[in-house]
Amino acid sequence: QVQLVESGGGLVQAGGSLRLSCTASGSIFSISAMGWYRQAPGKQRELVAVHASGTTKNYAESVKGRFTIARDNAKNTVYLEMNSLKPEDTAVYYCNTNARSITTGYRDYWGQGTQVTVSS
Repeated sequence: QVQLVESGGGLVQAGGSLRLSCTASGSIFSISAMGWYRQAPGKQRELVAVHASGTTKNYAESVKGRFTIARDNAKNTVYLEMNSLKPEDTAVYYCNTNARSITTGYRDYWGQGTQVTVSS
């Protein structure tokens, strides 16, 4: 099994910055993509940013130019640097990875979520 542990959420004023971290651990054989999703109250979970196994990165249009995803393969860790935060960025942010364990094929794993609240 693969476990994801997130950290770095919190309360920040509009225009501020936060950095989220997520580390994968467990019986990892290999990791494909790592990324971040978010879910605001009353809304569906949406993709924020994803970092493929190479250098490919994709961002939601709403965060382009403000958020940066980075990945440290040696540490099985993905980061999300969030700048110029807006109240509409308020949500629970979930780490996601597509990984293969030593006993299963590739599948999606999710973190427990970390709250990000941006005050106006």
